[in-house]
Amino acid sequence: MPYLTETNDIKSIIAKFSQAKILWIDTEVADYKFNPKLSLIQVLDDSNDLTGNTTFILDVLEKPELAADFIDEIMVNSDIEKVMHNASYDIRFLGNDRAKNITCTLKLAKKIPYYILPVPNHQLKTLIEALCSIPNVDKEEQAGNWGKRPLTEKQLEYAKMDVVYLAQVHSRLAEIFNEYCPDSATENLTLLGEQYQEIESQWKSLDTEITEIKERMKMGMQAQKITDNSYFKLSSYTTMKVDFMTLVNLAENQGLELSFPITLTKEIQKQLGQLISHPSLKIEEIPSFRLTSNAKQRQKSTQKSMPTPENENLIELGERYRELLPEWRLLKSEVNHLKERVKNAMIVQKKSNTPHFKLGNSSILKVDFATLARLVKSVGIELDFTVNLTEYIKKLLGEAINQIDVQIEYINSWRMTAKAVEEDDDEDEIPF
Repeated sequence: MPYLTETNDIKSIIAKFSQAKILWIDTEVADYKFNPKLSLIQVLDDSNDLTGNTTFILDVLEKPELAADFIDEIMVNSDIEKVMHNASYDIRFLGNDRAKNITCTLKLAKKIPYYILPVPNHQLKTLIEALCSIPNVDKEEQAGNWGKRPLTEKQLEYAKMDVVYLAQVHSRLAEIFNEYCPDSATENLTLLGEQYQEIESQWKSLDTEITEIKERMKMGMQAQKITDNSYFKLSSYTTMKVDFMTLVNLAENQGLELSFPITLTKEIQKQLGQLISHPSLKIEEIPSFRLTSNAKQRQKSTQKSMPTPENENLIELGERYRELLPEWRLLKSEVNHLKERVKNAMIVQKKSNTPHFKLGNSSILKVDFATLARLVKSVGIELDFTVNLTEYIKKLLGEAINQIDVQIEYINSWRMTAKAVEEDDDEDEIPF
């Protein structure tokens, strides 16, 4: 485990790594909560190393010129594949948008369906233990003081093994993808269709019951004036809508340049008429494919005696929900995975029909609000539809939003959040 602190040694190893084809990289950051500063860059170029003896630890604390060299020689070099876990965090210190050819094992793991990789989260520690059969990985030094020198032996051991674990997880993820995500051009669509229909029939029954339980739970919590229990949290939110022309006039009067996409529905296209082809619109056309199963789903009768929401036994409902949830999650992830494989295979194999599926394609048309606003004002027409005021649009409007309070349509809704499933890691946190 070479631990490099001298400038010339670090420059030499950067030059060596600039010739590599693939590198496994991690960082340690000092004072990451308040004043984050890059402390270490750990690099491995041999995925067969299980000991960390060939991990190079580059100490770049207070040496921004060496971090800059690493970025210029390694990170921006598109010929070198850089493998990281939660890469979006590390590249904040290693080139940001300049970084090229990055493979993120966090994103790779999230692409694998739950039925194949049933883990509660996608932190590196969890993946190491699940994929590499390495139990009880020590993460004590994760929040250690990486700004203090000298580093302890325990910190250096932790730092060197990070990239070893990363390389092993990367290798296992690649194996899983090769096994469960075959080439779409050679997929057996008949076999896939039969698998799908068998799994879907099992999932549909569970899904129907899960949906019913959640609806009854929501109505029961509202009627009993409960916003939080052991199973769910109920919160209200407001959807704000405003008439398109009201927003157009406000933007014009306030001198605002509102730039956000408007989806041109069939109704809006009808109102635009010939103007849909006006060159100023610069319409973005997004291809969309819809996969439809040819199986006839037998609808089970749901006619049964239900208690009123005021008399619902919320504990009984919650326990039933948790009982069904593990199998439902597994089946749902498998159904979604099979559908994605079928869709990709039908697109590649240029098939719109199989004995089990029909693939239809359509396009979503989008145009920038400001562009559409200028056009309708210039030709003197009024479009009749409403715009959802998202948080982004509210931010663009700023104080001007107070000018349209009278015209805003408020739609109150309730959102129910389950507590039964462990939440995944936040990509903005430092995962291990």
